[in-house]
Amino acid sequence: MLMSLIRMIQAFRDYHRNLNELSRLTDRELADIGLDRADIPRVAAGAYNG
Repeated sequence: MLMSLIRMIQAFRDYHRNLNELSRLTDRELADIGLDRADIPRVAAGAYNG
């Protein structure tokens, strides 16, 4: 159970780190990698199938 909690906390941190990094990109930079602002939460969560 403790390991499960640790994994959840790590996943939460990873999500927010990814979200912050992607949010810092300009619209042009996002477009260059095939994304727009609406895609950021899915990509940060690792659930993007674009």
